[in-house]
Amino acid sequence: MTLAVVTLAAGKGSRMKSDLPKVLHPLAGQPMLAHVLRSASALADARLHVVIGHGADVVKEQITDFPLTWALQSEQKGTGHAVAMAMPDVDPASTVLVLYGDVPLIRNETLQKLLNETHDGHALALLTVELADPNGYGRIVRDDAGNILSIVEHKDASDLQRKIREVNTGILAVSAALLNEWLPKLSANNAQGEYYLTDVIAMAVEQGVAVRAIHPQDEYEVQGVNDRLQLAGLERVYQRQLADQLLRDGVSLADPARIDIRGTLKAGNDVRIDVGCVFEGDVVLEDGVQIGPYCVIKNSRIGQGCEIECYSMIDQALVAADCHVGPYARLRPGAELHNGAKVGNFCEVKKSVIGEGSKVNHLTYIGDAEIGKDVNIGAGTITCNYDGVNKFKTEIGDNAFIGSNTSLVAPAKIGAGATVAAGSVITKEVAEGELAVARGKQRNVTGWARPVKQ
Repeated sequence: MTLAVVTLAAGKGSRMKSDLPKVLHPLAGQPMLAHVLRSASALADARLHVVIGHGADVVKEQITDFPLTWALQSEQKGTGHAVAMAMPDVDPASTVLVLYGDVPLIRNETLQKLLNETHDGHALALLTVELADPNGYGRIVRDDAGNILSIVEHKDASDLQRKIREVNTGILAVSAALLNEWLPKLSANNAQGEYYLTDVIAMAVEQGVAVRAIHPQDEYEVQGVNDRLQLAGLERVYQRQLADQLLRDGVSLADPARIDIRGTLKAGNDVRIDVGCVFEGDVVLEDGVQIGPYCVIKNSRIGQGCEIECYSMIDQALVAADCHVGPYARLRPGAELHNGAKVGNFCEVKKSVIGEGSKVNHLTYIGDAEIGKDVNIGAGTITCNYDGVNKFKTEIGDNAFIGSNTSLVAPAKIGAGATVAAGSVITKEVAEGELAVARGKQRNVTGWARPVKQ
């Protein structure tokens, strides 16, 4: 039997106070809806259906990593109505699992456990949870034997029913055949004037369909997001999970509460990460890497034994073994550091190769350049790679020495072992072993008097 996962993602999310559809608000750098779909897509034989409404076109534009069937709920008339919008595209012989695009941390293992309760095809499985403060949630009403009778929404509940602590999460699994029978029978005769999916529970009981409930391992799995405060709370829960896993894997974190991973972070042995670091996209830290405080690393690989000092930003760069970066350095896309290279404080490297053992130490910009081995780049050096329209390349050979405050006007070629005097503006090729001096001649004026204030 196939599985149809119907995720409800049509709501506006007014309490987010945002033009962005609620399900697109990011958690760990990914839309909440993407987190839900990732858990669902790991289920066997899952076919994903998403019900959209508010901001439908924006949602479809941003959620592109999954094979989806979209259903449009042009008017938000409740959860029952939303599921009904998806059913024409659902295989009538399948099991239907209903999820929510604003409940982002549901675990795949929990969903599988829920589906196991429907194995006989004639049962409805509910995910419920007991809350210390159930205010606002639909209550699970049971008989004296503990059998589930119905779900009563908070606004429709009596004072006695509101004392019930077991609440409905909204997540359920049942056969498509039963849903197709029950959904047309839903009524909007309630305080909200909506078609509640939860009303099918009473229909199941009436028909003698078994209603089974399981609980999630952790309460956060079923916590929904209605405002930014709740989203921030789940962000910290998720980040702490990732941090705890890093610690179990042998990574040293100065403070597991002060790290943010917005993608994947793979780390080798004896990696140390100081406070306030952010990792985005796919990041690899090889054995012995040390990351100083408040660094941002995106889609990059940092080689064995590297040290990245504080406040450095590395984006789409490859850093080989035993390199030293920072503090306050920036490696932009296309930066490639070979073994033992150094990029020091207040330096920027873009689309350039820094050869083995070469040093770019202070206050320097290297763009569109290829630098050989054991090159020394003096403080304040600039590769002038852009003429306002086109980019040009700078080539510097092995063992060259570039003096401080030098401008290399690309296209520029500095030969192996060449020296460029400090303060030079280089516009011509410098051959191997040559000394290039390109600066105005110094003139000293004897007897000159400084101006004085009148």
